[in-house]
Amino acid sequence: MQRFIRTVTYVLLGIFIFSASAPAAEKKISIGMIIKEPSAPYIQAFIKAAEEKAAELGVDIMIRDGEANSMKIMELIDTFMIQGIDAFILGGAVDLRALVPGILRLNEAGIPVAALDTSPEGGVVDFFLSFDLAQSSSRAAELFMEGIKSRNNGEIPEGVVLEILGDKADMFSHACTEGFNSVLSKYPQLTIAQGEGKWNNTDAHAVTSDLLTRFGSKIVGIYVQTPDIMGPGVVAAIEAAGLDAADYGISGICIGPEGIDLIKKGKMLGAVAQPAYDSAALAVKFLVDKLKGNPVPVIGDTLEEEGALWSPAKVIKNPWADDGAFIVLQGPLVPIEVHPDDPRLWENMLTK
Repeated sequence: MQRFIRTVTYVLLGIFIFSASAPAAEKKISIGMIIKEPSAPYIQAFIKAAEEKAAELGVDIMIRDGEANSMKIMELIDTFMIQGIDAFILGGAVDLRALVPGILRLNEAGIPVAALDTSPEGGVVDFFLSFDLAQSSSRAAELFMEGIKSRNNGEIPEGVVLEILGDKADMFSHACTEGFNSVLSKYPQLTIAQGEGKWNNTDAHAVTSDLLTRFGSKIVGIYVQTPDIMGPGVVAAIEAAGLDAADYGISGICIGPEGIDLIKKGKMLGAVAQPAYDSAALAVKFLVDKLKGNPVPVIGDTLEEEGALWSPAKVIKNPWADDGAFIVLQGPLVPIEVHPDDPRLWENMLTK
């Protein structure tokens, strides 16, 4: 009996010594992410990429819908902070100024911030990942103008060009118009008529119908800032008027599965693809690297990955936030540079 007691004592003592000397379990990294328009395909690409990269790296990610409402976004930021997140990703917003107080609270708490699609217009955003909206829009506008020439015997006639905007209050829309105007300003014989599609097909359909009625046969082309979420509405309006979408050379940036389908059917001329999946996956990676003390991109770097559509990506100072890096990802021009069926396009990844 005494031997049994001694044995149990030694075992318990060993457990105590092991427990005292063993390191505490490492806290699992937790990332909070806020999205807008969860039904939009490019947002679904953000979600898919973030979840897959988080699982690969062994970190937790909580994704919430901010409903494109700045007050809602700031409430969610506060909730995330109470829950003890280690890093934060903003996956799109409309009023990028109104939510700056939330970004500043994250900064004060030492929580690194990444942004996708659009950048907060203040505070420190450690990593803003997107393509160059103005530069990409100018590339799409060049394709658009080539389409007008090809439909008019190599000439640019007098006429009206419709520019279907997203939202005049959105920095994304401002940058798109800047790129578009950098090309269209070379052709004074063209008049630009704008209409807000409000980043959805219903409003895009309505405003296109109105402009088609107003300008009729004077219209020589229709440029859609983001055909992925406004293109089908524009095409439907054209066809409802008894016209052929192919006669308007629809171009823009951001394709989405809808745009891929329109290109294949000959109803859209082409668009610069948004690196949506890649931007979200890289955001998770860079935040985790920063938290672990691993090397992260700094201003002046050029990131390269063989075979990746987003490569090479220059790292420059974020021109919208108070500080932080803007990682300028590449987006291919479809179908000129990349075939619509290319498996590297996230649109094909989602529909596979």
